[in-house]
Amino acid sequence: MRMLLLVVVGLFLLCATAAFAGNTATQTVTYEVTAINEISVSGNPGALTVSTSTAGSAPNLVSDTSTTYNVTTNGTGKKITGAINTNMPANVTLQINLVAPAGGSSTGDTTLSSEAADLVTGITKLSEGTLGITYKLSATAAAGIVGSATKTVTLTLTDGA
Repeated sequence: MRMLLLVVVGLFLLCATAAFAGNTATQTVTYEVTAINEISVSGNPGALTVSTSTAGSAPNLVSDTSTTYNVTTNGTGKKITGAINTNMPANVTLQINLVAPAGGSSTGDTTLSSEAADLVTGITKLSEGTLGITYKLSATAAAGIVGSATKTVTLTLTDGA
C-alpha cells in the first residue's frame, strides 16, 4: 500500500510540474515595411482629332478627360513624371495635366516629349485613386495633314528633386 501511495504521489508531482512549467511562451517576430511606390491608369483616352478651326485662327485644340490614375506611396518627396516614346511631329503638341493628390502640386498643362517632364510634385505617404487626367492635342496650320498615329505615354512615380 505504501508503494502505491508513493507511486500516486509521484505521478501527482509529475503532472503538477508539467502543468506549471508552461503557462507562458514567447516568440520573436521580425517585421519590415519596404518602399511602396505604385501608379496605375484606368485605360486609354479616346482618339484626339484636330479637325476644326475658325477662319483666320489656328485649328481648335481637342481634349479628353476620360481617364484617371491611382497612386500609392509610403515614401516622402515623390513626384510623377511623364514622357512619350517619340517626339510629336513638327507643329503638333500633345499636353497632359494630372490632378494632384492631397499635398501634391500639379504642374498644369505640360507638353509631352521623349524627355521626362515633371507632372506632379510633393507627393508624400498617400494612397489616392480616381485622380483626373486631361490630354490636349493642338496643331498649327503649318503641321499640314498628319495621318493617324499613336504615342505611348509613360507615367513614372519617382523620387523628387
